[in-house]
This record gives sequence, structure tokens and C-alpha cells, in this order.
Amino acid sequence: MDKLDAIFSPKTIAVIGASTQKGKVGHDIFANILYGGYTGTLYPVNPKAKSVLSVKCYVSIAAIPDPIDLAMIILPPKAAIGSVKECIAKGVKGIVIVSAGFKEVGGEGAEIEIEIKNLCTRAGVRLVGPNCLGVINPSKKVSLNASFSARMPKPGNVSFISQSGALCTAVLDYAADKGFGFSKFISIGNKADVDELDLLRYYHADPDTDVVMIYMEELSRTSEEFVTEVRQMTSGTNPTHVIVIKSGSSVAGAAAAASHTGALAGSDAIYDGIFTMSGILRCKTVNQLFDYARAFAANKYPTGDRVAIVTNAGGPGIIATDMTEQSGLKLAKFSADTVKELKKYLPVTANFHNPVDVIGDAAKDRYENTLATVLADRGVDAALIILTPQSMTDAIGTAEAIVKIAKNSIKPILCAFMGVVDVSDGVKLLQQHKVPVYQFPESAARSLGALREGMKWSFRKILPQYDLSYDREKATAILERYRKEGRTLLGELDGNELLKCYGFKTIPMALSKTAVEAVKIADKIGYPIVMKIVSPQILHKSEAGGVKVGLEDAQEVEQAFEEILKSGRAYDPDADLTGVLVQKMAPRGKEVILGVTKDPVFGHAVMFGLGGIFVEVYKDVAFRLSPMGRNVARRMVKSIKGYPILKGLRGQAPSDIEAIEKNIVSLKAMVDNHPTIAELDINPLFVHGEGEGTTVADIVIRIEDEA
Repeated sequence: MDKLDAIFSPKTIAVIGASTQKGKVGHDIFANILYGGYTGTLYPVNPKAKSVLSVKCYVSIAAIPDPIDLAMIILPPKAAIGSVKECIAKGVKGIVIVSAGFKEVGGEGAEIEIEIKNLCTRAGVRLVGPNCLGVINPSKKVSLNASFSARMPKPGNVSFISQSGALCTAVLDYAADKGFGFSKFISIGNKADVDELDLLRYYHADPDTDVVMIYMEELSRTSEEFVTEVRQMTSGTNPTHVIVIKSGSSVAGAAAAASHTGALAGSDAIYDGIFTMSGILRCKTVNQLFDYARAFAANKYPTGDRVAIVTNAGGPGIIATDMTEQSGLKLAKFSADTVKELKKYLPVTANFHNPVDVIGDAAKDRYENTLATVLADRGVDAALIILTPQSMTDAIGTAEAIVKIAKNSIKPILCAFMGVVDVSDGVKLLQQHKVPVYQFPESAARSLGALREGMKWSFRKILPQYDLSYDREKATAILERYRKEGRTLLGELDGNELLKCYGFKTIPMALSKTAVEAVKIADKIGYPIVMKIVSPQILHKSEAGGVKVGLEDAQEVEQAFEEILKSGRAYDPDADLTGVLVQKMAPRGKEVILGVTKDPVFGHAVMFGLGGIFVEVYKDVAFRLSPMGRNVARRMVKSIKGYPILKGLRGQAPSDIEAIEKNIVSLKAMVDNHPTIAELDINPLFVHGEGEGTTVADIVIRIEDEA
């Protein structure tokens, strides 16, 4: 038996702080449990009352003669501590603290919350809250509404998790209007104990939950723990689909970052990486959260990306076509037999090709025959049905036809019944039979795209990990030497020494203090030459005019040396100009960026994207965290918009993508092994042709005094 059963399916409940005064939380929660049809036994606890809503009241939980599974505590923080101690002594299995005034207000409230958490942890009692709405289980076996929302949702196969109690009441109201049901519904507030991962474990094992919706403000787990567990839940033949809306994006501290990676990182970018690695679909709005959940709750998934659109109006069909393609799907091409069959049922003015326009006077039978025909085509993976209310439109009849076909089809059918009043009866019928229906075609198309993404994730290809070896001891010795020298910012000359320990290919180079020395170095390593300014204060050298490329002889090198120093002084008169770096010019290749930033909560995050100046202009980058391996790196590279450039466009040869993947895995291993690395940019990293590897062209590393 899972300990959270005491929260979601208790046989007995004590409401501590139950009130006789209507409008108070202690009264309303007790009333909601009582009038919600709770199938267990309910006990109000209030030393100052004889009864609450005609139910005998007890002076304390200890006075209740029977064992208690769940205690609902509605008391201020100081009183809550004593109550928790009494609950533990009573043998209560689960506690929900609804009251506010704890961690969210800081000070003594935060201290009390920690004390309560420690008490529950030592006793093995699961704690929800404090500062939460409560818990709801609409199952007829339980019928529990232990919350301060008066609305009991109807049963469904979607479970909900929220950090915000106030949002929950709005969500329940919205769900009722849309005919949307829930399996389990909980507000977790401050998450002193039970958090999202605990609940995802529980929901994944719950036979009544197929889809989980989450409203999240922050995660308190490490990325490795969260990602490792959740991606097991969202994968395979029996996945739990997880959809999240994350509030609060921050780039605090980014302005002070020394690297592009640090500047582009923020909590939002990091969370994107965590969700992607976990197989969680992220939404931008609450509407979208419901849209996606409605599609997944139907439990039908497209095995491909080919969509048939059936509409009774041309304009919405075009909108749906555009949004279908923007959602990563494509219009199915009908077979000759399908077109021939459609011509039997449709008027000559109809469009027999995708999107199929059945014309505005389409009745129930025309929709039914058309839908059945296109779904029978082997080149169709899903169908999107659009209905606009016209004077001759039979919304309820069309809905009946769709329901009939949907029952016998394994292919997903999503509908857009446009309007409100005139199509309402048809919409309600579709909702009752769990056929996803939307007000506008773009919502339906986006949701269908999300379904496809979920299907692709569940059955993604898993490749064996790379077998890579590193010289960890040498890298440790290098970093220790820098630490003793008091150096926290490393450029190419020093940084490349570290990168070599992790398999990166670097360029021959040396530091010159004079123009004569620069010529000697260039003659030795061979032309063409690249020269760069070296200064702790000038990190982005191109901006300072501190880079010269393609130098072919000694005269050009000598001249470049003087020009670089002159530009550096003009850019920052106070900068310490260490000298000029003389490098062998790297072989040509596509420019990408690899970077690392250290998040205060989740640790090191690796960034990948198009490099050079493009990273600043397009910001086409992706972040990933632990656990990092070949498959994460491969999907990371594929996730950027510029990926086709690496694959080879318009006859260009493909780049060595596998080498990039190995570099990403190696970079993550490096920062895991050496946590004093706080920030890093390899920009650009030149990617050569397939099988030819990569070359580091420029690097900045910032290290901390201590890990």
C-alpha cells in the first residue's frame, strides 16, 4: 500500500480546526467533504464546539475512538505544530495542512514549517502543504473533496498537480464548463514534503490516471533525480503523459555573466531542458494545458504525421492546414481509391483532395461517409474535423456520426466545432464520448501535433552510450595549479590545455609579447595565421577589434600585432594587455557554440547552438543537464532550428554531427568531474565534414575558488 493512499483514499478523516461559522475555511472544507458524498467516516475536531453541521465534534484527535488515516489541519502555524504532534501520536498516516503563514512569509513561519517537516519525516507520515487548497478524489469509491473549492469535478483519467491553490479553483470551474473530468486533484502549496515527483510516482502507478497536468512554480529536486525517474514514466508501451505549465522565468544574474552561455541561461531555459529530457510537454497557457490534456485523455495516438482535414468551410480548412504544418505534421496525400470513393458521396463542387471541403450544406451522412473514407486510407494517420455553424448545419447529428466512427477507429480524431451557442449540443455529445473537441481549428491542430510529439518520445530510438576516456588526473592537476596562482578566468592558451584532457582537438598556438616574437611563432607553426588579443578584461575579442584572420606572411603578422594592441587600448584603456595569441588557422567548418553554466539549484547545464555571431542574433540554443549521455546529446543537437545546416543544405556535405555529440558528452563529464568550473564558452567550435571531427577555435572558462 502506497503511503499516499492515506491522502487520496482515506477510510477516515479528521478535520482539525473544523468551524461552525460558514465562510471560514475550517467550516467550508468540512462541509465540502460531508456534502461531497465522502464514502468514509468524517470527524470534526474543535474543542470549543459540540458539533459541526450536526456532526459530533471532538476536543482533540486523541479523543476520537477510531484510527485516523488523514488529518486535515486548518490552524495557524504555532497551533499546527502541537496538532501535528498529536496526529503522530494517534498514528495518523497522512496530513494535509491547508493554512498559510509558513515558508511563504519567512521568519518564524518558515522555521515552524521545517520543524513540522522533520516531525513527519521521522514518523514516516506523508505531509501535503502547508499553504494549499487540499485534495480531491472524484472516484465514486471515495468521493472526496477535502478542499476549499465547493466544486466536485466529475471522474476522468487526468490527474492534476498545482503549487497554487487559487489557480485550482479557477481550473475546476473551467473544467466543469468543458465537461472535463479528473482522476486525482491536489494542491501542494509549499511542498514541505510531498512534491511533484512523489505525485508523479503515485499517478504513474494509478490505473485511473493516463495523463498528468502540472502547474509548477519551481522544482526542488536535482535535475538528475527528476529526469531519470520521470522519463521512465513517460516512455514505453504504457506511458503516463505529463503536461506542464511553468510560471516565473528569470534571467537574474545573467547581465553579470562572462560568457554567452551565462547570458542566455535563465531558469526558463534550464526548465525547458529538464522538461525535454523528461519527456514532459510544456505549455505556454492554461488553455493550451487543457487542449493537450483533452487530446491525450482520448488515448489514441497517431503512428505517423499524415493528417486528413475535413471541413464544411474553405477558410477554416486553410487555417487548419497552416497550423498542421507549423505543428510538425503534414497533409496526407489520398490514394486514387480514396478520391474515387469520395466522389460517390460529395457534390461536384466539393474538394476531393486534402483538405476535403464537404461544402456548407453538408449533413450528417456526408460528414460520416467522408470521415470513414479518409480514415480507411493507409496514408492517413489522424483526422481533423471542422464544422462551422450554418443555417443548414446539423451539429448534433454530425457529432453523433463522429462518435460512431471514433468508437471503431484506432486513429485519433480531433474536432473543431466553431462557435458557441449553435454548436453547443454537438460539443457536449463529443465531450461525453471523450472525442477531443475545440472551439478553433488551430487549437485542434496544435493538440494533434502534441499527440505526435508524445508518441515519438515514447518510442524514440535508444542508442548505446559512447565509450570515451579522459585524463581526469591531469585535468585536476591543471585546475589546482590555476587555483594556487589565483586565476579564475582562462582564455584559449590555458583553457585548451584543459580541453585536451577531455578529447577536444585544439589548434597549435603560443603567446607573443612583441611583434618579432609573433613572427617567430607564426613561422614555426605555419601559415595561414590567426592572431587574437589576450586580456582578462576583454573577453569578446571581435568586439574590441582584437582578432585578425588569414594572415599569410611575416609582414602581415607584424602589422596585425600592432593593430591589435592599438584596438585593445582604444576599446578599454584600463585593460591589462597580456599580449597577442598567435594561432594556426583552423580548418574550415560550420561554426557552433558549446557552453556550460552553473545553475544554483540544478548544477551544470550544457548549451549547444549555432556559433560565432549567430548565437547573439538568433539565440538558437538548447540547454541540457544531468543525466547526460549520447541519446540526450543527439536529441539536443537535433532540437535547434539550425540543425538542417549541419545536415547539409542544397548540396552541401553533412557535418560531423557525431563528433559534436561526443564533445557535448565530454564537456558534461568534464564539469561533473571538476565542479569548480562555473562557466565556459567554446565559440566557435568548427565542425568539419562527416568523419573529420571538430576543432576548438576560441574558449573562455571561469572557475570558482571552491566547488
